Amino acid sequence: MKLELNPDTQLTDWKLQSDWYSPTRLHNSPVEYDFPGDRFIPNRSLMDLDQACTLLTSKTNYPNKCNFSAEYRRIMEGNLTLDSEGRPFRMLVFRGSPKSSRKSIRYVDEIRRNDEDNFKNKNRINQQRKLPKKETKILDAPFIQDDFYTNVMDWGKNNILAVALGQELYLWNPVNEDTHRLLRTENLNDPPSSLSWSHDGKTLAVGLSQSHIQLFDAQTSKLINRLEGHHVGATSWNGHILTSGSGKAILNHDVCGLKWSITGNLLASGGDDNVVYIWEASRMNSAQFVYRFTNHVAAVKALAWCPYNFEVLASGGGTNDGCIKLWDTQQGTCINSICALEWNKHYKELVSAHGYSARDERRNNLSLWRYPSMVKSGDLTSHSGRVLQLAQNPDGLTLVSASADETLRFWEIFGPLPLSKRPYSSVLSLNGSSIR
Repeated sequence: MKLELNPDTQLTDWKLQSDWYSPTRLHNSPVEYDFPGDRFIPNRSLMDLDQACTLLTSKTNYPNKCNFSAEYRRIMEGNLTLDSEGRPFRMLVFRGSPKSSRKSIRYVDEIRRNDEDNFKNKNRINQQRKLPKKETKILDAPFIQDDFYTNVMDWGKNNILAVALGQELYLWNPVNEDTHRLLRTENLNDPPSSLSWSHDGKTLAVGLSQSHIQLFDAQTSKLINRLEGHHVGATSWNGHILTSGSGKAILNHDVCGLKWSITGNLLASGGDDNVVYIWEASRMNSAQFVYRFTNHVAAVKALAWCPYNFEVLASGGGTNDGCIKLWDTQQGTCINSICALEWNKHYKELVSAHGYSARDERRNNLSLWRYPSMVKSGDLTSHSGRVLQLAQNPDGLTLVSASADETLRFWEIFGPLPLSKRPYSSVLSLNGSSIR
């Protein structure tokens, strides 16, 4: 700051130090102020206020230099006299209101941090969900095949549940609870053994246990194609490509489980030889697999790719194995092993479906596990027969389990979701309905 006086004065030009406005008494004050500052307040009684008003309001040009009285000049010189440290000691300091009246803008970052912590804590509370005590809906499923190697249920992206009951195939709409019979096979020994909706929900692949695959249009319910080949135990879609597996369908291996990765570049197959194979889509015509996992001690049917870590595969073993292995398909290593299987699309969890087991506490149960710690959250024990298969509705909130006790049970095991992403669950809390 530089202050210049008229030439006829005896004061010389001077520069104030950067901390001239902070006298020692301010630092010792117990009260903190938001905007410390200063201003010089002259003795207005000695000023020519009439002349100043005229200069401010009149359009007449006046000379820039104004002659003030000698007394006024003397007061100015006295007010600008410096102390021994070169600081003005007759400067009046203007200070803002105490902090108690309002918060300063310097607290904005602290407020934002507090809001962020509160948001995280609120999300943490939302994640601490409790398992439902019972199912939200039960459908009768008479004549469902009690066969470990079949896949008789699938829930499509069109929100239609397909279920095979004996020789018949039904489509169930959870919105209006309408049931439609799509197919009835003539041969008692050739029932639907594998159902798989395409990714867009427009086509349903139906594999018959002793003959071929039929493709149905979802909107018209009409047969649009028939694929001859082999006895079908499992099917899986990869875009417009349908893969099927049976005794010798995939590279001369006995296959009872198939699942394409979410990215569509890897196929996982599990077989009666207790082995899991990883195949690359670009090399399907060769006999060369990417990885061969032999940690299971029973047939492998249950396969599921992690929805939030595309490199992780979960595989489930049969009765004598009773556990699921988690595989890193990039490194070809086993991450962990648990008794589980069906990924939660929204939280890092997976659910297990159990049938025959040497441990009574697992028999016919559904268990929820946290990933990757694999700590069990709890069990659901409503089924009286072994759980054959699991499927999720499109929004990932509702899980349906098919059991040898001839029931389909619907669970809100993966909900409720946080408010920011909570979708609508189409399954109503009703009981005692029948799918037939």
